[in-house]
This record gives sequence, structure tokens and C-alpha cells, in this order.
Amino acid sequence: METQPIENLDTNVGEISHPYNSLIKMRGIWKTYQMGTEQLHALKDVSFDVRQGEYLAIIGPSGSGKSTMMNLIGCLDSPSRGEYWINGSQVAEMTDDELARIRNKEIGFVFQTFNLLSRATALHNVELPLIYAGMSSSDRHDKAIASLEAVELGDRVTHRPNELSGGQRQRVAIARALVNDPSILLADEPTGALDTTTSAEIMSLFEKLHAAGNTIIVVTHEADVAERAHRVITIRDGEIESDEKIR
Repeated sequence: METQPIENLDTNVGEISHPYNSLIKMRGIWKTYQMGTEQLHALKDVSFDVRQGEYLAIIGPSGSGKSTMMNLIGCLDSPSRGEYWINGSQVAEMTDDELARIRNKEIGFVFQTFNLLSRATALHNVELPLIYAGMSSSDRHDKAIASLEAVELGDRVTHRPNELSGGQRQRVAIARALVNDPSILLADEPTGALDTTTSAEIMSLFEKLHAAGNTIIVVTHEADVAERAHRVITIRDGEIESDEKIR
């Protein structure tokens, strides 16, 4: 498949350098861990932008730094050096309450292991972010139903996780991630616990969600999953090896 390299980012001139022109803007990001007397650089001077409506895959082998990048994008961790803006706001300047709001409202998380409450119905699992947001019972019920219908699970709202297939559980997790209308759907190895056929179904769902206008970032080590995206950033040894549009 023909690829087109993304142009080099200019941090001094050009509209791409302005934080308000990008949904995500990272500049000079380092993440360093102290291991005894040694320093481990999980990320080294990483810079990139993500625009609204993009479908991006971040791919790399185990230990490449892609999981560290996901944690930074999701505001689950903070960089050692560098600047990160999301929706025009610099993350380093946010309070704990503001970061919690970003994680609940701006970013919808999808995990490999689903992270569903085993005793709760699909409906209640999807309602959880709305409960944390303080939404009324009737409003969150309607929003959760709509979100489940968007992932084609409108007929499974009363089912618990043990009554659902792996693919259906992941659809519930995606519905939960979407229920707050987040700016970004951030998926960490979303097909890692699924068989090949079910994986293809979930990736087709992501394509539909992207076509509906959602911004999607998938973190994966699987090339066939990354190839379903429209742009692929490859990370190796904590650095961006390539950044290419593939469609």
C-alpha cells in the first residue's frame, strides 16, 4: 500500500505549531524512569499532532514506548519533559480535578481486557461515566441506550458480561467509551483478547465510528490492526521511526 510521509513539524512557524489548531499537540516529549543509578528513557524527544477526525494507529514492538505514549495521551501519566496540549489546554497546567474531567469527558478508553463490572448489566456498565459526571438517572439511561445501539447491542442491554461473547463485551466497552461524546476514542490493543473473526468485526466498527466523525487512536503491536487506520506512527526504542498517511 502506498504511503505518504507526514511533513516535518515546524515548532516556530506554520499553523500546525499552534496548539489550538490540533486536538492533540505534543512537542519534545520525554519520559524517563530512574532505575537505581541508571535512567531509562521510555520516550525520547517525541513530537506530533493529531487533528480532529483522524484515525491514527500507534504501533511498535514490546518495549518500544507505545504504551507509555498511550498513558500520556490519556492523561494517566505525565511527561518528564516536553509540552502536551489537548483541545488547546496545556496538560501540565491542569489541576487534579481538571485532569479527572479530561479522563472522564474528553477521552474514551477501550482496553484489551474490557474492564467491565462482572455483576452489572451492559446498560449499567455504559452508564458509569455518566454517573461520575453527575447526570440524572433518566438522562443517563437514554444516553447509555443510544450508545449501545450505536455499537449494535440494543438488544443486549440487560445482559451481564458472562452472558456476552468476547466481541460483545468489547462492544459494551466501546459504548461506554463513547457515551460521554469524548473528543478522542483511545484504544489499547482492542483486539488482543479476541479471535481473528471477532477482531475484524471490532475493527470494522471502528471504521464506522470514524466515518461518523469520531477521532480514534489505536495503540497496537499488530500490523493488520494498524493497517485499518488512516495514519500510522511507528515507535521504536522510544522514538518515532515513521509517521505516514496510508489512505
